Amino acid sequence: MTPAQASLVALLVAIILSCTTQINVGLVAIVLAWLVGVYGAGLSASDIAAGFPVQLFLTLAGVTLLFALSDVNGTIDTTTRRILRLARGSARLVPVLFFLIAMTVSTIGPGAVASVALVAPVAMALGRRAGVPPFLTALMVANGANAGNLSPLSSVGIIANTKMADVGLGGHEWKVWAANFLAHVVVAAAAWLLFGGRRLESRVQAGDETPRLTGRQQGTLAVIATWVGAVVLLGLNLGFAAFGAAIVLVLARLADETSAVRKMPWGAILMVCGVSLLVTVLEKTGGMELFSGLLARFATPWSVNGVMAFLTGVISTYSSTSGVVLPSFLPTVPGIIERVGGGDPLALALSINVGSSLVDVSPLSTIGALSVAALPNGDDSALLFRRLLIWGFSMTVAGAILSQMFAGRLAAL
Repeated sequence: MTPAQASLVALLVAIILSCTTQINVGLVAIVLAWLVGVYGAGLSASDIAAGFPVQLFLTLAGVTLLFALSDVNGTIDTTTRRILRLARGSARLVPVLFFLIAMTVSTIGPGAVASVALVAPVAMALGRRAGVPPFLTALMVANGANAGNLSPLSSVGIIANTKMADVGLGGHEWKVWAANFLAHVVVAAAAWLLFGGRRLESRVQAGDETPRLTGRQQGTLAVIATWVGAVVLLGLNLGFAAFGAAIVLVLARLADETSAVRKMPWGAILMVCGVSLLVTVLEKTGGMELFSGLLARFATPWSVNGVMAFLTGVISTYSSTSGVVLPSFLPTVPGIIERVGGGDPLALALSINVGSSLVDVSPLSTIGALSVAALPNGDDSALLFRRLLIWGFSMTVAGAILSQMFAGRLAAL
């Protein structure tokens, strides 16, 4: 077996393990990178360590620390509950509000998983009072959170944009967000029409008193707003600026750093960095070129966007979008375009992002599982699980169709 074949097999093993076991595939990927690199390709340990994504690690750590601090002092939860009070009025608008709130929270930094964890429990309770079916509530919250998940400020958006920049596709951060956002708007609108949104006629009942923001929470929101403005308007480095904002919160005693560090998603960070390290070995040994050639056999310049969206969607149904699919497939874009004999690299990258994200409402993913767990006592969780599972699998086809029809047009704008 050649080094290129060995590295490709190693990546395949990592993907399969991520789909079939609970082990953190980042740990497996690091070991496989060492074994294949040193004993298969003759690389030194230093050569392999040089491929560790230091900048990506710092950015993810900084952003997740900042929002962990805002989580432990209750800022995000209180803010979300206050916004949800806007749901008073026509029940038809309640699912739309769920989508918009989850999307907004996800866009400004926490990402989809944190957004669903924060919004879903309140949305399920409010949805019950408004007569919104739990399935529709789950779809609107999950798709809303996913719609904002690839913003330049969120951890998953950071991963996607970093990997795209590594292969010469940098500078398209908001186009990446827009493609993902529009795809989720389409499927969320379809869900609203299909599952009872337009038939809702009751009015939302008044709930508990609107929670007040404490002084610490107001200060936290001010620091986060300043950080967002500095990154967007002044072009400050996303990760280092996030560390700076986090230190301001700590020094001002607005949040406890010990609790925040414990809440940071270290497993996800390790997963992303470990798989990225293995992909680097894949590139050094020629495995990436081999993979591109194999995939090119199943696609043409015309169909490559739909084929890749479907493939990444199927894998993402069982695996981690941010930890496995995006780090593994985005680096293959230039090679696939070359082997297929044509196509738009940016459109293909957008297809990977959209195809792998739309399926995350499946209860096999963290987002779908959180939606099921948020059901109030007495509701049929098994029924919601089955419906979300069917919907998640159907999104592999929806993602392929949307990517095939629109990715090229959006990339050309």
